[in-house]
Amino acid sequence: MKRWFKYVKPYLPYFILGPLCMIIEVVGEIFFPRLLAVVINRGNAGTLTVENSLGVCLLMVLLALVMMAGGVGGAYFGAKASVNFAADLRQDAYKKIQSYSFANIDKFSTGSLVARITNDVTQLQNFVNMLLRMALRSPGMMIGGLVMAISLRPSLSVVFTVSIPVMLITIGCTIAVGFPRFQKQQQKIDGLNSTIQENITNIRVVKSFVREEKEIHKFHQANGDLKDAGMSAMKVMIFMHPIVTLFMNITIVAVVLVGTPMVLDTGMEVGDLSAFISYVNQILFSLMMVTMLLMFSSRALASGRRIGEVLDEKLDLSDETAAQPDRRVTEGRIEFKNVSFRYYKTSEERVLSNIDLTIQPGSTVGIIGSTGCGKTTLVSLIPRLYDPDEGQVLVDGVDVRDYSLHNLREGVGMVLQKNVLFSGSIADNLRWGDPDATDEEVRRMAEFAQADKFVSSFSQGYDTPLEQGGTNVSGGQKQRLCIARALLKKPKILILDDSTSAVDTATEAQIRRAFREELSDSTKIIIAQRINSVKEADCIIVMDEGVISGIGTHEQLLADNTEYQEIYYSQMDKEGA
Repeated sequence: MKRWFKYVKPYLPYFILGPLCMIIEVVGEIFFPRLLAVVINRGNAGTLTVENSLGVCLLMVLLALVMMAGGVGGAYFGAKASVNFAADLRQDAYKKIQSYSFANIDKFSTGSLVARITNDVTQLQNFVNMLLRMALRSPGMMIGGLVMAISLRPSLSVVFTVSIPVMLITIGCTIAVGFPRFQKQQQKIDGLNSTIQENITNIRVVKSFVREEKEIHKFHQANGDLKDAGMSAMKVMIFMHPIVTLFMNITIVAVVLVGTPMVLDTGMEVGDLSAFISYVNQILFSLMMVTMLLMFSSRALASGRRIGEVLDEKLDLSDETAAQPDRRVTEGRIEFKNVSFRYYKTSEERVLSNIDLTIQPGSTVGIIGSTGCGKTTLVSLIPRLYDPDEGQVLVDGVDVRDYSLHNLREGVGMVLQKNVLFSGSIADNLRWGDPDATDEEVRRMAEFAQADKFVSSFSQGYDTPLEQGGTNVSGGQKQRLCIARALLKKPKILILDDSTSAVDTATEAQIRRAFREELSDSTKIIIAQRINSVKEADCIIVMDEGVISGIGTHEQLLADNTEYQEIYYSQMDKEGA
């Protein structure tokens, strides 16, 4: 409750006014049958006249208007409270996800996170709205109705001693059955979202391998699972409503059967019997509303637990232990001291093993090796996308864990293997590197990345809109835009992870020349599959199965490193062929 009160407190007036307005409506509903009974009794006795009924009728009209005002006010304040509650909760959940490390994100599927921040928050919003409208209204109506019914005819109220306990037992059984079903339904929503997200993200791969039928079948299965889970949950609600209605009708029949002799034999007035039946409806209807509220609460509890898991996820990378949070990267010197790393901490196999390496500031370093040898993992430790299991990674002589994540990553520019562009204009995407960059700076860095020529050929130039993921530009164009974005950042350390694989060798040579001219003071780390991409580097690191098998210049490695020689001659043979 302490967690949720954080989202209640800013809108506390709405949370108070909503139920109070509903209480006003309840008071009107409780007194309305008694006023109506007066009119019916006078009519039945033949004493009803305009003079003696006008005041009662006007009072009933006034009461109806007050009830309407209370109902509208309760609905309005309930909506205001619940919508703002959900908006703030969704904002906090999204902010928390943004602080996740890769390891944190790996614990949740993308579809699950999307479902939690949308569907689950919406479930909580609906529950808060219903709670504010029903939490006081239903108990108030039930208690008020009982008091008025008993005061009206105590002997007739004996019917409640049977109907109410039966209703309460039914409610308890319904909740016990419904809660796990609603929880399962939310899990199936996760599965469906994951299936949709994976398919749409990789739609080009699906089409290129002609696997549409397989994906349709996969979606059909996930959709069917959700349908079955949803139907299973809805059966509880479907069963509950007619059962409650049956109890209400049986109780009304019992009241009529017991009350009719009272009218005939004891002088009980017809209007009083009519009012008593109205109170029976109110009491049993309020019990049904309580049941609905409790059913919604079971689903909301499942959603609240899932949102709580997102908010409570312990960050494995944070600034809490940073000894020098205000320090910035100024030189670009990098050191690895006996670094080892595993993605799966329970696994014995290391991705990196006992890495000792020093990279001088301002130098250009190439990293080459077979697929899966740990090249990307090695450079991912520099901006602290992961922390090593053993050893230290130092930047400018300071352990990366002693920097704030913001200041460390501000000093590191990365162009990843998977080049990602966002929906928006080309200029907007490039300004991710520097939000304050001028148009001239944007164009200049695009020229260095060999991107200006093709961007200028577009009719809208740098205002050309990009689709999500940059799907309306080619792979080589996407790589060059990502390089320009990194250059705009003017980082002290620039990491390029196979980021020129989709461009021709001449364009790649021009990009490397731009690095030397524009980023001469920055440390440049180039991961590549082609030796031509790194042969001019000051130093080349050869990796093999998580260890460094050689360090040196192109000539030195070609003379004495077997791994490098194999790569070189295999590529020369292909080019010769």
